Amino acid sequence: MTQTDNRERAKIRLHVDDDLTAGAIVGLGASQSHYLRSVLRLKPGAEVALFNGRHGEWRARIDGIGKGWASLELSGQSLPQIPEPDVWLLFAPIKRGRVDYLVQKATELGVSALLPTITRRTVVERINLVRLGATAAEAAEQCRRLSVPELRPVRTLDKVLEAWPGERRLLFCDELGGPSPVEAFAALEDGRNSEPWAILIGPEGGFERVESEALRARPFVVPMSLGPRILRTETAAVAALSLWQALRGDNRS
Repeated sequence: MTQTDNRERAKIRLHVDDDLTAGAIVGLGASQSHYLRSVLRLKPGAEVALFNGRHGEWRARIDGIGKGWASLELSGQSLPQIPEPDVWLLFAPIKRGRVDYLVQKATELGVSALLPTITRRTVVERINLVRLGATAAEAAEQCRRLSVPELRPVRTLDKVLEAWPGERRLLFCDELGGPSPVEAFAALEDGRNSEPWAILIGPEGGFERVESEALRARPFVVPMSLGPRILRTETAAVAALSLWQALRGDNRS
């Protein structure tokens, strides 16, 4: 994309579920309408961008706006839908605030699906999926990606592994030790660079040894160390996703 293209794109972006086609009228719900009208104080004629994860990004002008409602008319596509990395993040639920940060940063780093996963040492077992979905959508709007990651229901690690798709490799970040990221990926130069991946981050107390041994016995699991320091769950997620993006994801392009 050229600098001119970047300047022509609307700065305000909203994620919607509607199909996006030329000339279509899209109605916004109360929350997004309030944001445009009362927070940004936009008037009819103002331009915003809409995306839905399927049809790219579209320019839209506010056709009408009032208390709790807004309608926008699509004027043209500003970006086509492009392929994005297929990488899941499995993480043990943590306290509010920290899990919000994790979801926000994982979205910015291009994760395609978020899987809250209960391990033996997980302390927090309930999280607000509706709130986290809104957090992911806001992060996608801010970072200019064209999709919002899928947010899966909370499941135990055993249940997740039982239903695991064998073609998807699982990068297991084990605080008990393992090869460095460079060594782990160097051992996988087998021509399967385009395959789907997932990353597993443990709870605050780490994995129990029995969990670590069971994971390492799975043929699709790739153990990896994140270094000599014990990282918080949200820090480990950011570190692992950054490494994956640099070595296997779209940061290489």
